[in-house]
Amino acid sequence: MTTPMPNKLTRRLLLGALAGVTLAPKTALALDEASARALVEKMIAEIFSVISSGKPEAAMLRDFEKLFVRYGDIDIMARYTLGNDGRTASPAQKAAYSKAFQGYISRKYGKRFREFIGGRIEVKSARPIKAGYEIKSTAYLQGSNPFEVTFLVSDKSGRDLFFNMFIEGVNLLLAERTEIGAMLDRRKGDLDQLTADLRVAG
Repeated sequence: MTTPMPNKLTRRLLLGALAGVTLAPKTALALDEASARALVEKMIAEIFSVISSGKPEAAMLRDFEKLFVRYGDIDIMARYTLGNDGRTASPAQKAAYSKAFQGYISRKYGKRFREFIGGRIEVKSARPIKAGYEIKSTAYLQGSNPFEVTFLVSDKSGRDLFFNMFIEGVNLLLAERTEIGAMLDRRKGDLDQLTADLRVAG
């Protein structure tokens, strides 16, 4: 589940990330530190289980999508990546986009699974934030210096789910919003066309 690694992200995205975008509600009623941390630890364990499964890539990508659906707040993430362009979309268009986005992100990030073979991600700390909880971890990958990966978790949708992640402080969902916005611009604002293209992209 990766967008290009931090050194390839633009300065503008980094500055945007530092602005501290909040996607979930300002309070989390039932979520606590232990459950937020447990969610991330379980998700990481299952991701690495898929990575080490030895399955063909197509099967692994299907497994990654299942994990994304199980642990991610898809609707929150999809809605954020559309930004203002999503305000005029019909409920049917939003639902179709969300489903296409789900597959697109799963394939895009999942195809980088080889970078994580033989590596690990260790959860280091958790702290409450307005949106829920911030879970900080360290990724140890072969051939790379350790780097920080932060997950944001909330219970807005009625269960504990992650809704964003940062790599070395860089907001990956913000990066996706910028990329999706550019893709939509190239299609002259045609959300239906973007949705159709996302179904096969990634």
